[in-house]
Amino acid sequence: MKSLAELQALRDQMKDQMGIRHDDHQNIRVVVGMATCGIAAGARPVLNKFTEEVATRGLSNVTVAQTGCIGICQYEPVVEVFVPGEEKVTYVKMTPEKATKVVVDHLVNGKPVTEYTIGAAKVGQ
Repeated sequence: MKSLAELQALRDQMKDQMGIRHDDHQNIRVVVGMATCGIAAGARPVLNKFTEEVATRGLSNVTVAQTGCIGICQYEPVVEVFVPGEEKVTYVKMTPEKATKVVVDHLVNGKPVTEYTIGAAKVGQ
């Protein structure tokens, strides 16, 4: 059986992790497509990496969430980033390594990583 102090520490730790997914209309929203096609293409490690990176950097203004089908299966894993007052950015063919760069460049420094976006993917076809 755990002591009261251990349970409180566990509660606080879980609150911090759940805060990453807590939605606020002023937050930057990172939405990972987690339909069957996204999961098959590797979306789960991408979601986990975004969650981990946001927590590591203490980005309390960022919400990481998952959604169903985004509708562009050929570009999975797909991640959409919604910054209040700005146009949505859609990242395609994401990997955990690309997720780290998106967190640093886009979420922290405000500069979208254009080479990972849907526009760059369509041009490269």
